[in-house]
Amino acid sequence: MKSKLLWILLLCCAYTNAQTLRGVVTNQNKQPIEDVAIFNKKSGTHSHTNDNGEFTIDKTNVNDELYFSFLGFAPYTHAVTSGNFNTPITIILSENAVSLEQIVISPQVDALNSIVNVDLENNPVKNSQEVLRKVPGLIIGQHAGGGKAEQIFLRGFDIDHGTDINLTVDGLPVNMVSHAHGQGYSDLHFLIPETLDKIEFGKGPYYAERGDFTTAGYVAFKTKDKVKNSFISQEIGDFNSFRTVGVFKLLETETSNAYVASSLNTFDGPFESPQNFNRFNIMGKYNFELAGDQKVSLLASHFTSKWDASGQIPQRALDAGLINRFGAIDDTEGGNTSRTNFLVSHSKKLSENSKLESSAYFSQYDFKLFSNFTFFLEDPVNGDQIRQFEDRNIFGFQTAYTKDTSLFGNDFEYTAGAGVRYDDVNDIQLSRTKNRDELLERLAFGNVDQINSFGFIKTKYTTGDFTLAPELRLDYFKFDYENKLTETYDNQSESKVFASPKFNVTYSPNQQLQLFAKTGTGFHSNDARVVVANSGEDILPAAYGADLGAIYKVTDKLVLNSAVWALFLEQEFVYVGDAGIVEPSGKTRRTGIDFGARYEALDWLYLFGDVNYTYARSTEEAEGEDFIPLAPDLTSTGGVAFENLGAFSGGLNYRYIKDRPANEDNSIVAEGYFVTDFTANYTYRNFIFSVIVENLFDTEWNETQFATESRLFNEPEAVEEIHFTPGTPFFIRGKVTVNF
Repeated sequence: MKSKLLWILLLCCAYTNAQTLRGVVTNQNKQPIEDVAIFNKKSGTHSHTNDNGEFTIDKTNVNDELYFSFLGFAPYTHAVTSGNFNTPITIILSENAVSLEQIVISPQVDALNSIVNVDLENNPVKNSQEVLRKVPGLIIGQHAGGGKAEQIFLRGFDIDHGTDINLTVDGLPVNMVSHAHGQGYSDLHFLIPETLDKIEFGKGPYYAERGDFTTAGYVAFKTKDKVKNSFISQEIGDFNSFRTVGVFKLLETETSNAYVASSLNTFDGPFESPQNFNRFNIMGKYNFELAGDQKVSLLASHFTSKWDASGQIPQRALDAGLINRFGAIDDTEGGNTSRTNFLVSHSKKLSENSKLESSAYFSQYDFKLFSNFTFFLEDPVNGDQIRQFEDRNIFGFQTAYTKDTSLFGNDFEYTAGAGVRYDDVNDIQLSRTKNRDELLERLAFGNVDQINSFGFIKTKYTTGDFTLAPELRLDYFKFDYENKLTETYDNQSESKVFASPKFNVTYSPNQQLQLFAKTGTGFHSNDARVVVANSGEDILPAAYGADLGAIYKVTDKLVLNSAVWALFLEQEFVYVGDAGIVEPSGKTRRTGIDFGARYEALDWLYLFGDVNYTYARSTEEAEGEDFIPLAPDLTSTGGVAFENLGAFSGGLNYRYIKDRPANEDNSIVAEGYFVTDFTANYTYRNFIFSVIVENLFDTEWNETQFATESRLFNEPEAVEEIHFTPGTPFFIRGKVTVNF
C-alpha cells in the first residue's frame, strides 16, 4: 500500500513540475501548417497549430511522446527531451496520401469537415454539379438547361436555389438577395471544380460568422492557394458534350505564388430541342507575403453562359403521346448570365497569439431567364412565357480579430468580427414575353438597394475534454425598393435588426470519440419587395435549431457519425419571382436523424455513405393537410472509390431520394429515384485517361418535379399535376489530362 502511494505521489509531483512546450509545424518546403492536431500520449493534453504553424502544449515532461496529425500528411511522433524546453522546436511533416487514419478527434477539431475532405481527395469532383453533392445529405437537381442554378435539398428543405443555405467561395458570398428569380438564388457555376481545395460545411443555424440564409446550414468552399503542377484536360461525350480545362502555374517562390485556370463547356443534352449550352470560365489567384507577418491574396474570376431549355413538361402530355420524355411544350425557354468577381484578402499576425483577417470584394452580375411553367393558362393566344432580368453590383468587406489566451487557467479563444454587404440591383423585373423577343406586359419592374451590416463574436473555452462555445451575431438590414411601374416616383424603405445567439458544446474524452450538442437561432431575409409590401412586418423570420450527435473513430480505418436534430421556422412571407406575388406560409417543424460511415477496407479501397431521415410538417395546418411540398423525408448518398491500384483509380457513386409529397395533402407525389455514376482512370507517365459514366444503369428518373397548374393549347380547363424535367439517361464521356 505504501509503495502504491509513493508511486502516485511521484507521478503527481512529476506533472506538477510539467512544463509548457512551444514549437512550429511546417511542411518539407518550410511552409507553416495550420490546424495540426497535437496530443501528449502520456498526459492526454492536446493542442493545435495556429495559422502560422505555431503551437503550445501544457503539462509536458521529458520522455513524453507528442503525436502530430494533419490531413494529407504522415502522422509523426516526437519524443520530448530536456532541450526542447529551452527553444521552440520545429516539426516537419511529410506529405502522404489522404486517409482516415489522419483524422483527429479533439475538442478543437471539426472532424466532420475532415471526413468530407477525405471524400474529396478519394473521389474528386468531375463537374460543377458534383461540387455541392460532396456535402453529406445534400441533393441537387437541374431543371432549366444547365445554366440555371441548381435546386437544392437538405434536411427536409426544398431550398429552391439557396433560400435556406448559406454558400460562399473563399469568403465571397454566392447567395443573391432580392433576386429576380428567387430569394437566395445561388449560381455556383463561376467555381472551376479543378481549383477546389477544401469544403467546410455545417448543418443548422449554429455559426455566428455565417449570417443570412443559414437555417438548414452553410457550405464554404476554399480554392487552392497554389497548384502542384500545370495541366490541360479535354473531354468529349454523348449529346455533343465537350469540356476543356487548363490550370497553369505562373509563379512559385518562398514568398509568393500564382496560377490561372480556365474552362469551356458545351452541351446539347438528350432533348429533342438542343440545349445549345455553353459556359466559359476564367480565374486567377495570386498570394504573397509582406513584411510584418502579413499575407495578401488576390482573386479575380469571370464566367458567362447561355443556354436553351425544354422546360418542365406535364405528365399528361407524356401519357397522351403528345411528346416523349425529352420533348417540350415550349422549347423557347433558356437564358444567359455572367458574373465577374474581385476579392482581396489580408491577414496580419499581431502577436504570438493574435491575428487580424480582412477581406473586401466586388461582384458584377447579369441575369436573364425565360420560362414557361403554365403554358396557356394565363394567355391562351400568346402563351405564358415570362422573362426575369436583373443587373447587379455587390460590394462588401469583413474584418475579424482573433486572440488565443487563457481564462481560469484554461485555453480561451475569441473572434470578434464586423462587416457590411451592399447589393445595388438595377432594372429587376418580371415580364410577359413572346418568343423571347416581344414584350407583352411588365408585371414587376424596379430597383433594389439592400444593405446588410453585421457584427459577431465567437468564443471557445476549452477545459479538459470539453469545449464550450457561446456565440452571438447581430445583423442590421435596410431595404429600398423603387417601383418603376407607378406613374409617380415611388421609393419605399424599411429596416430591421436581428440578434442570433448560439451555444455549442463538444466533449472528446479520447482520440476516438466526440460528442456534441449545438443550439442556436438563425434566419433568412425576405425579398425587398416583400419587405415593403408588408411594411417591414415579419420580414426576418427566425429559425430555432438544436443538434445532438457523435463522431466515433472505431478504428484507424472506420469512422462513424450520427446526429438527431430539430429545426423550427417562424411565419414568413415569400416573394414568388415566377408570378410577382407575395405568398404567406406558416410555421414549420422539422426533426431528423443523420448517419454516416467511412471505411478504408483496403489500402486502395474506400467506402462512404450517408443516410438522412427528416419528418417535416407545417404546424398550423390540419393533419393530412400539413405536408411541406417537395420536402424529402429520406435521402442517401455514397459509393466506393479505389486508388493506388497500380495505374488505375476511379469510383462508383449513388444518390437516392424517396418519393415525397408535391402538395400540402400529399395527393400529388414527386417520384423518387436511385441513380449511379461511375468513373475509371488510367495514369501513364504524365497522362491520365478517364472514362466518366453518368446514370450507369440507364435509369428512367425525373430530376426535378413540381405540382403545377397548367393548360395545354387544346385543353378547355386547367389541370394540376406533376411537371418534371427528365433526368439524363446513360451518358458516357472520355477524358484525357496531361500534366506538365
